[in-house]
Amino acid sequence: MKDFQETVSALMVNNFEVNKDISVLVLMDRSTEKLGKKFAGALKTDGWQVHTHCMEDRTRSGEEPPVETANEMLGYGLVFCLTKHSLTHTVARKNANAHGISVITMPGITEDMFLNGAMSADYSRVEKETFEMTDKLTDADTVSIRTGEGYQLIIPVKGRDGVPSTGVFRGQAASGNLPSGEAYIAPVEGESEGIIEINGSVSGIGLLKTPVILTVEKGRLIDASGQDGKKLLELLGDGDGRYLCELGIGTNHAARITGNILEDEKAYGTIHIAFGSNHTFGGTIKTNVHIDCVTKNPVVDWQ
Repeated sequence: MKDFQETVSALMVNNFEVNKDISVLVLMDRSTEKLGKKFAGALKTDGWQVHTHCMEDRTRSGEEPPVETANEMLGYGLVFCLTKHSLTHTVARKNANAHGISVITMPGITEDMFLNGAMSADYSRVEKETFEMTDKLTDADTVSIRTGEGYQLIIPVKGRDGVPSTGVFRGQAASGNLPSGEAYIAPVEGESEGIIEINGSVSGIGLLKTPVILTVEKGRLIDASGQDGKKLLELLGDGDGRYLCELGIGTNHAARITGNILEDEKAYGTIHIAFGSNHTFGGTIKTNVHIDCVTKNPVVDWQ
């Protein structure tokens, strides 16, 4: 097993095409400050020009960072977001990319995840398989997900482009998760119908002891079973956060299901759906939340 310094060094060589004259920001929050500083220190040891910025924890994934933080992101060429909750689907991330800045989001990252699981994958393989799955999503008109005891969720995606998250970043304004390995798409808003069993994990909740049954009508979540379902509805609120906004498929052969959504949603044999914002990747929903729900061993039908 590689140690932390070796892992960070290999990461910068294998997953990025950037020179050491680029300015790097490590963005963290109070809950990730210790790991963020360790990551920044490892980068400095290798000669990278690194600064750090710490913000208060967000309350849920998709919530915008403070204005001060969003502005700070614009002063660098490469930004690593080691935060409790995801900044992937935020205006701040999208705006930084529009300014030519690469933003790598690592929500919920732990030291264990640096050393084991998805981060240790063969990313040349992840990249290839992610592009293949992305093409399948782009070419599909409808994707049907069958789970549990006869549940089926039908997700129209016609006219939408799949998005690859390979974990390999080339050029300016790159964006994505680390660890990574998923292909995802913004479904046509207001058209998904059916029921799905979520038996893996939910961002902001963690591993599920009991599956949650979600009912979607006209693209909107109208019911979620059990106590975890109640928590999910509370996280999403009563507004546009209830709309189905994403379908994703895991493409990382080394990813584990641990209760940490960052790694869970990348694992082989999983799909995830999300509710909330998708304006950052081809959809029309713009709200202050984005919650992913991972399910294991579904049957996926392509039409």
